[in-house]
Amino acid sequence: MSASIRIKLKEKPTKEGLYPIVLSIIKDRKAKVIALGIKCLKKDWDEGSSKLKKSDNNYVQRNRILLQRQEEALKIIDEFELEKLDFTLTQFESRFRGAKDVNISMKQFWEEKINDLNLAGRTGNARAYKDTMTSFYKFAKNEKLMFREVNVEMLDKYETYLRSTGSKDGGIGVRMRELRALFNDGIKKGIVDEKYYPFKAYKVSKLKGKGLKRALTHKEIKLIEELDEEQHPELIQSKKLFMFSFYTRGMNFYDMMKLTWDNIQGNYIVYSRSKTKVGFRIEILPPVMKILDEYRDRKSTTNYVFPILLHRDLTPVQIENRKAKKLKQFNSDLKKIAEIQGIYSTVTSYVARHSYATILRYLGVSTEAISQSMGHSNVGITTAYLKEFEQDDIDIINRKLIEESIPIYKTDINQWPTSA
Repeated sequence: MSASIRIKLKEKPTKEGLYPIVLSIIKDRKAKVIALGIKCLKKDWDEGSSKLKKSDNNYVQRNRILLQRQEEALKIIDEFELEKLDFTLTQFESRFRGAKDVNISMKQFWEEKINDLNLAGRTGNARAYKDTMTSFYKFAKNEKLMFREVNVEMLDKYETYLRSTGSKDGGIGVRMRELRALFNDGIKKGIVDEKYYPFKAYKVSKLKGKGLKRALTHKEIKLIEELDEEQHPELIQSKKLFMFSFYTRGMNFYDMMKLTWDNIQGNYIVYSRSKTKVGFRIEILPPVMKILDEYRDRKSTTNYVFPILLHRDLTPVQIENRKAKKLKQFNSDLKKIAEIQGIYSTVTSYVARHSYATILRYLGVSTEAISQSMGHSNVGITTAYLKEFEQDDIDIINRKLIEESIPIYKTDINQWPTSA
């Protein structure tokens, strides 16, 4: 990430015989030369000190300007270091010039953003940006589009286009938030002037999901568990992954994919969630042990529990691509399982996590305890999972106040009932 700068004369003189003074920056064995707007005679330039000699009529003032530009360049490099951004020479030039809406297309900047995220190991974010970029240019059909050309009218049309492809408010909101983040980054890096920012008028906040039911009942969970594996062998793995997730406090697909046998320690699964880095120590319930035993006996060239990543030493980008492909297949299989078992609710990989939280709440476990079990940073996140309680359900819970015995569960998650 280190870069070096130097102020020097350009090799070729102008027609007037003057030599332009330039800033040369070298990074990753690549160089860029930026003109500083000052010219001089070759005899008036001191190559050793990178300064004008006293023989230049205005050497004091012009040397002061050159020193100031050099300090600005060093400051910009320091800023990139603080941002932990493996910057490109184009990004350096745009920030150094202080130019707004410089001659870089939105797609060029977008691709640089994706590349930076991949280099930083943030492959999930990189894929999200790439998916939105692909979607946007299918709509725009203009890869030379500049930031300043994307206005409220275009965003409205893009929203209409997304709806025509079947996208709902939630999915459209994801695309628009990615676009908004790209704009904010472009403004921060001097690629686009803030006056062209369209999201002051176009409100992404209006795009909120309509809260489709995301949690299954305990009966529906049992229906998935009871899928006839002999009649539907092609759906066995997806069924097992869903049930494994449900019985392991809603472990997400990415963490199941990367789970290794080293994470199985005695009667516990010990791992850190990839998304939040929160550590978990989960007791292995009988249904989970049964699934583990079935996969333990299978031959594998890797140490992964589930045969999703089939090779060792995959790059982060390869892992991300594999995850996207297999997650799509997983969700497709869950849709088929729901149809076969007569489940009319939408079933996706994330439903296992929501169902885990909701069913425990129905059993009387406190929101605080559920929050702890799921590794949420605050109870507010857990509360969002539990919004599906309908008024009738709340009324039923409320009637428990006059029942003779009210079940009270301890907040120690290891003492909860394991029937869910």
